[in-house]
Amino acid sequence: MNNTIKILFSLVFLIASFHSHGQEAIGNNQSQFDEFTYRQGSAFRSASGKPGPSYWQNGANYVVEVSLDDEAHTLSGKVTMTYINNSPEALDFVWMYLEQNRFTDDSRGTLTTPIQGNRYSGDQDGGYEISNVQAKVGRRGNVSNKYLISDTRMQVFLDEPLPPNGGQVTISMDFSFKIPEKGMDRMGRLEVADGTIYALAQWYPKAAVFDDVTGWNIEPYLGAGEFYLGYGDFEYKVTVPYDHIVVGSGELMNPGQVLTREQQNRMKKAQESEERVYLISPEEVNDPAVTRPKQEGTLTWHFKIQNARDMAFASSKAFIWDAANINLPSGKKAMAQSVYPKESDGQEAWGRSTEYSKASIEHYSAKWYEYPYPVAVNVAADIGGMEYPGLNFCSYNSKGAGLWNVTDHEFGHNWFPMIVGTNERRYAWMDEGFNTFINHYSTLEFNEREYSSTLNQTRRFVGWLTDKNREGIDTYPDVASSRNLGMIAYMKPAMGLIMLREYILGEERFDNAFRSYIKTWAFKHPQPNDFFNHIENVAGENLSWFWKSWFYGTGNIDLAIDAVYPYGANYIVVLSNRGDIPMPVLLEVTYEDGSTERRSIPVEIWQRGNQWNHLLKVDKKVTKVEIDPDKVIADVNIANDKWPSEVYKSEE
Repeated sequence: MNNTIKILFSLVFLIASFHSHGQEAIGNNQSQFDEFTYRQGSAFRSASGKPGPSYWQNGANYVVEVSLDDEAHTLSGKVTMTYINNSPEALDFVWMYLEQNRFTDDSRGTLTTPIQGNRYSGDQDGGYEISNVQAKVGRRGNVSNKYLISDTRMQVFLDEPLPPNGGQVTISMDFSFKIPEKGMDRMGRLEVADGTIYALAQWYPKAAVFDDVTGWNIEPYLGAGEFYLGYGDFEYKVTVPYDHIVVGSGELMNPGQVLTREQQNRMKKAQESEERVYLISPEEVNDPAVTRPKQEGTLTWHFKIQNARDMAFASSKAFIWDAANINLPSGKKAMAQSVYPKESDGQEAWGRSTEYSKASIEHYSAKWYEYPYPVAVNVAADIGGMEYPGLNFCSYNSKGAGLWNVTDHEFGHNWFPMIVGTNERRYAWMDEGFNTFINHYSTLEFNEREYSSTLNQTRRFVGWLTDKNREGIDTYPDVASSRNLGMIAYMKPAMGLIMLREYILGEERFDNAFRSYIKTWAFKHPQPNDFFNHIENVAGENLSWFWKSWFYGTGNIDLAIDAVYPYGANYIVVLSNRGDIPMPVLLEVTYEDGSTERRSIPVEIWQRGNQWNHLLKVDKKVTKVEIDPDKVIADVNIANDKWPSEVYKSEE
């Protein structure tokens, strides 16, 4: 039977079907549209996706003093943490994270790393030495010295319960550890010609999060899962050899003590400059007579950062150092800084790092939410890319588009999860995916599209979307297969937001909702349901069918045009949903005179079945009909998106 006869038989059947049933679908797909989790509100989290009237979160403020030994490669010092219990219940203990304990041969992370290793393999000769632990509730409480260490967690017991609704406990301890060379691609050290670059993160004992959802969040630090941290103020002092330069999260409080007069003048110039200004030029590297205010001993660098969830710093005598201003929408200014060795220098490489940093921060501030910190520092290290408040570690080998992409991505993390404080250890998609999404638009805007982004070309990922070994976005990162992690944490959630913005909701409705989500949950702890509820309430759309299928499933999109045929002066377009995910249908209709127009059909057509006959009212002859002409949705079968079918055309 040739294709012409096949089409005629199909049309006879479809016409008979249309006259019998009209446009009404047959069946019941309501389960695809029902709520998929318990999303009702409470006193703590409202049904509109906002913090409820009784929302609370605990906090912690830190004062830390450490010394760096660049011969033994150790860091040692003291942390004093003031923990504030804003919860409605008294606490008998405080859980803390000791993430350097990951770098031992018997840590859970080491023992769950495949024999062949992976990105998160790390040194095994490190770990904390902890001493002089003291915990005191209030000003007059007794001091407790009792604690228990279990892998990367530490339970500090209190001599008396920590009162609810604002009670405070001060916990202090001395600590030291050997700085790993390989720090799970998140921190560590790198030898270069002019010295060692120390990239210090996960470097001090810190409080775990106690929240209204889980209580204490005490998942161990294994590998792929990153961090869930509370907010507070940080003040820290780092004592290093006199010839080192230190950059860190937050504001440098004592430039007069650690910078020369010339460097202080250059810093002031950089604060007003749109172009980079050298604080230490390539020619000045490792010349302490020119770059350091003293010529022996040590110097102590003093930093502060407020309302942050963490802090990191870098130290080296090998740094080139440059900076420029950052213009913020409110009229405030911040400063972009870059430090990198001579090996990374060059206009095709780290010579543009500050330019990239400035552009990235300015874009996100203007489009989504203003950057809250005084500096944004990009550090060249032996790390693929890792983010901390106000500071990144990026590969010292990156250049060109690669350096732009990693710099932009890591600075984008200041919005997710530094400003919007999600639980990365459980929900990597809420920071990696959201950040990958905003990176797409930042890249399109940078320097009149100097670099390209293809995130909206969702059909490039059909191979993975149809792979039998794929996993869902909701898979915890430490559980996910390493070959799936990039898709489920980064690409697939970002693609979902692209589809929401450019296909389902439209840019204006989406942007209003997304900005509102960021503002509403800035410096707070949203859960997935808070995000879903908030987007729906601000955008004015029930999206359960989308969250359920795209974020909590492994099904695929496959919308099809089965046939188009005349119906009086108009046309019938026979549509079917051959996939697992209902979607609105955007049709582009082409007429005989070459003109086109677009028609939108709502997602509700699929509530009662998987086939729909759409009456296309026109006043011209139709020559072509196509679903999703811009190819925004990740439809896994492009062959059935058009009429006349490309398959029939190729066979004729």
